Amino acid sequence: MLFRSVQFRAHAIQPVGVGELLIRLEKLRALLTAEGLFAPERKRPLPVLPNCIGLICGRNSEALHDVVTNATKRWPHVRFEIAEVAVQGPAAVQQVSEKVREFEANKDIDVIVIARGGGSFEDLLPFSDEGLLREVAKCFTPVVSAIGHEQDRPLLDDIADLRASTPTDAARRIVPDMADELAQLEQRRRRTMLRVTRTLERETQTLLRLRAAIDRAHPSRVIETRLQETAQSRIELRRLAHRQLDRRLASLQTTAARLRALSPQATLERGFAVVRSTAGDVITEVHAKVLIERAEGRGYERGLERGDGFGPER
Repeated sequence: MLFRSVQFRAHAIQPVGVGELLIRLEKLRALLTAEGLFAPERKRPLPVLPNCIGLICGRNSEALHDVVTNATKRWPHVRFEIAEVAVQGPAAVQQVSEKVREFEANKDIDVIVIARGGGSFEDLLPFSDEGLLREVAKCFTPVVSAIGHEQDRPLLDDIADLRASTPTDAARRIVPDMADELAQLEQRRRRTMLRVTRTLERETQTLLRLRAAIDRAHPSRVIETRLQETAQSRIELRRLAHRQLDRRLASLQTTAARLRALSPQATLERGFAVVRSTAGDVITEVHAKVLIERAEGRGYERGLERGDGFGPER
């Protein structure tokens, strides 16, 4: 077997096919990057809860079904403006660009979604077209790219305000989940009610303390307290006066008893007699006729001789 060698001399080498397309895309990427169209600060935030979504997708496509079904499931009240256009082929760039301009002019639309369910590198070329990219860059309405192809990402993913990996992912990221939102609202409501209840209880206790302090310092309460103290003092004074009067009365009764025991009348009551003369003078010596005063009365008696006893002599 004979082996021969062949030599070629090339004056220029030019890629064709996919290689040529990749070079063109890289040049376009560099150009748009230099213009700042891919800068993060240009990205517009999506509304928290869009009322209306402008959806640009293929006719009767799965992307349409995925976006509408999942978004409605998460938030049933969301509305759609749907534009079914060519998403591949020569007419795709023009139709998609026209709908982007139309939705941008519609003030009811809060966010624009460009969706396609993946495809080959050649099928996705319309979404790297410079004219379409510049239309998207001019939009004030946020634009979401939901092309759904991880390996060959079109330049639309870089210039859009949000890139979603799939149309379903776009639906999840555009609208909130109502069930989650309601659960969070309920949790916040409970926390708010707990804080309000605790605040009311704390303020109520403060008001009660202030009211008690005011009541204690109120003139009527002070007067009432002083009246009660005066009434109690009056009762104590009366009780003390009664005790002193009782002691004085007992002392007087004791003194009176002693005086009665020492009085002449008491002596007469015990059987003794007071002897007086007819002139009424108390006789200390016995005479012939004397006036005898007894307890039962007075009478004249003849006197007795000394030593004869005290019996009367008639």
